[in-house]
Amino acid sequence: MSTAPQTKVPCVYMRGGTSKGAFFKLTDLPPSTQVPGAVRDAFLLRVIGSPDPYGKQIDGMGNGTSSTSKSVILSKSSKPDHDVDYLFGQVAIDKPFVDWSGNCGNLSAAVGPFAVANGLVDPSRIPQNGIAIVRIWQANIQKTIISHVPITNGEVQETGDFELDGVTFPAAEVQLEFMDPAAEEEGGSGAMFPTGNLVDDLLVPEVGMLKATMITAGIPTIFINADAIGYNGTELQDHINGDAKALSMFETIRAHGAMKMGLIKSLDEAKTRQHTPKIAFVAAPTDYVSSSGKKVSAGEVDLLVRAMSMGKLHHAMMGTAAVAIGAAAAIPGTLVNLAAGGGNKTAVRFGHPSGTLRVGAEAAQVDGEWVVKKAVMSRSARVLMEGFVRVPGDAF
Repeated sequence: MSTAPQTKVPCVYMRGGTSKGAFFKLTDLPPSTQVPGAVRDAFLLRVIGSPDPYGKQIDGMGNGTSSTSKSVILSKSSKPDHDVDYLFGQVAIDKPFVDWSGNCGNLSAAVGPFAVANGLVDPSRIPQNGIAIVRIWQANIQKTIISHVPITNGEVQETGDFELDGVTFPAAEVQLEFMDPAAEEEGGSGAMFPTGNLVDDLLVPEVGMLKATMITAGIPTIFINADAIGYNGTELQDHINGDAKALSMFETIRAHGAMKMGLIKSLDEAKTRQHTPKIAFVAAPTDYVSSSGKKVSAGEVDLLVRAMSMGKLHHAMMGTAAVAIGAAAAIPGTLVNLAAGGGNKTAVRFGHPSGTLRVGAEAAQVDGEWVVKKAVMSRSARVLMEGFVRVPGDAF
């Protein structure tokens, strides 16, 4: 039996928001993986430890959840007035594919700090002390993200007192501005509301007729009312992720919503497009206890939101879905806006399984259509480990 030696590749393992993943500079990757395609996908799958029928990713950098099965490739930007190009790959856990169809809002918080620390930003744009403005080109969805990175003594400041529900320890705050966040997804119309409606009737076999708000801000997301599917919006992961019937229901709704949004041409395509669209359910505020045991009172939040990611209930909230929540909340008449009490809103605080999060959005009507100019939220990021990742040479 012949064996191939392991390949050693520079890598930084970072937390961004409530996610973490393997970060690479494009120029550090093996030559055959510096271009999109099957070889790159095979490399990233082996880095993360997928596909793993055990669902644990023991033989890789993943941790068996959608929040930790992620990869990022960064390079100096080829776009005018941008500093860094950011490509995100959501690595499936139990299947052999990498989904490139959307962004990760949480890991977006780590892109600016990585870019500054790894020489991808012109030194003239980095103050000795203060905030570095990093202009990110999000290559998956062809959008701009502006990252406000704190700098102390010429280096990225990672420690601080900013607390983020879903993350155990405080860190430095990184503010993100998602510019013109209506995501121009492959196969989509490019419109923020691809069906042309703020609320649609979505017929789902074995579920029935559901009211749905389908929006492409941040990431394509299907919002439905919690009570329409037998929930109240206070659910935690244990309430749903062990319920095979519930998971199947959510995936069926997601697939039919994707069809109505024009993102797929057949229901079978949803199986190979797990990252997008997301599906979330909303409810009016009520008291509940978060996954950490912390009490969240109805008076602390404007609405409750629970979201599915890669087929499971997310432990907190995906950053891109938070952008979708902020955008939808800012537009009177959407299900998200109605759950938050209706009317004109520039920001909402919503309750999720790990606690609460505030997100703002600027919305306006232009020629009769709703447009969101930007969405704003704060996250934190930190380098967990840096050095090299090793990958068997015959894996890619």
